[in-house]
Amino acid sequence: MKKGIFIALLVSLCCSGTMVGQNSGKVQMKEARENLDKEEYVRARYLFIQAYQSLVREQNLQEAVACGVQGAALYTRENLYNEAFDLLRRVEQSVLSGAQSEASRINALRYPITKERMRMYVQMKRAPKAKEQLDRLEELADAAKNDSLESDLLYTKAIYYYTFGNIAQGDAALRSLIAQYSGLKNYNQVKTCYLALIDVGRKANSARMVSRAYDSFISWNDSIQALSAQAKYNELDNRYQQCLKTIEEKDGSLTTKQYIIVGLGILSAVLAVVLVLGALLLFRFILLTRKQKKENVALDERNRLKTQFVRNITAQMQPALQHLDSGQPAVKAMTQYLQHIQELADLEDSLKEPDEMQERNISVFCERLMDQIRPYVQSEVSLVVHAPKLSVSINEEHLERLLGHLLRNAALHTPAGGKITLEFRKRGAHVHQFLVTDTGAGIPEEKRAKLFLPFTEVKDLMRGDGLGLPICALLAQKMNGALALDSEYVKGARFVVDLHV
Repeated sequence: MKKGIFIALLVSLCCSGTMVGQNSGKVQMKEARENLDKEEYVRARYLFIQAYQSLVREQNLQEAVACGVQGAALYTRENLYNEAFDLLRRVEQSVLSGAQSEASRINALRYPITKERMRMYVQMKRAPKAKEQLDRLEELADAAKNDSLESDLLYTKAIYYYTFGNIAQGDAALRSLIAQYSGLKNYNQVKTCYLALIDVGRKANSARMVSRAYDSFISWNDSIQALSAQAKYNELDNRYQQCLKTIEEKDGSLTTKQYIIVGLGILSAVLAVVLVLGALLLFRFILLTRKQKKENVALDERNRLKTQFVRNITAQMQPALQHLDSGQPAVKAMTQYLQHIQELADLEDSLKEPDEMQERNISVFCERLMDQIRPYVQSEVSLVVHAPKLSVSINEEHLERLLGHLLRNAALHTPAGGKITLEFRKRGAHVHQFLVTDTGAGIPEEKRAKLFLPFTEVKDLMRGDGLGLPICALLAQKMNGALALDSEYVKGARFVVDLHV
């Protein structure tokens, strides 16, 4: 008897241990979310990765993917892009090797992994790589045949297009998404999408994106309020008709006076409802408009004050420099530094102003730029241009300044016997791409995240002020484009300029 009880207890303990082991992934996931809510990001990231590994062992791939993607997002939060990309590769490999089901489910599991990659490229302002991931998302959503993924894809497209200045395509994606949700009368989801887009625009410091999403939201909200008022009216009209029918059945027929009294009563009720709804709608619109205007005014004022502060500093230092020997290398470096600071401030102040465009033969333009750097290259360095004899609309001054700096940098870092390439590609009806490639030492991994940000480290001005690439990034932004480093190119450095025309 005792032996039987002992065996039963042992079996019970084993089963309990098995259940604890099976639930360990979910327990870690719960703890990770609790730490995330407490803003303990490092601890949360560790637990999400542990939960991902446990859930893979438990063959719970859907929640494993969610944990892995969340862990990658927390890596990205600290600009640890290499670690994030590596984690996403492992998560995708787990899906491909562990999913023993139909292809549609595998594609649905791969979708959030690819979406996180795209979000990272968007954050890094790498438009070409982000577009590649967006195209893969579309393929995965089509293959998965999942309505929720189709809706999420439209929302993701809207974010991509608005972020990189493709307003018309962003509007088209947003309209399609809103039409889907409105068709299902899922108005709360529509509102959530609009508010999420506005939040993305604020975090990206994109006044254009915020304004566009906000205007669309107000227009949609007005239409919904109008539909609601019409529905109230229809309901009251139905009640009115029922009331007439009831009276006729009870009293036989109504006199003209009775019809008038009943009609006036119903009309008064309808007018009251319409007036109340109109007043609420107008009041809400006024509040939202005032709030948005205040935020935009505050953002513009901060930028104006920052620009004015920089200009005052440079203006105060110029007279002192004039008393020094301008031939001295240190004085030259300081003068150039102040000029670069002034240029940064001017560019930031004029980003919203449209650029003047001219038609130029792109082959002639690129050959001329390459000729300008020939005196600066080392011996036996090949200079190659790949550009068709095609007329393209560009801002010649800004584009020459941008590409010229990239080419001079390439000449400075390309050793003897190397190669520098300037290439033009037409990526679509309204997208032009320039690539500057060299065979130098490349950009160190630890410097890539802040490559286009000014004033991130103390520089020896005699060796350069580090403001050239930030200026180039602003020039690209002013031309409705983006400048990025191709991190997958390993034979030197490759910079990619995407311009949306």
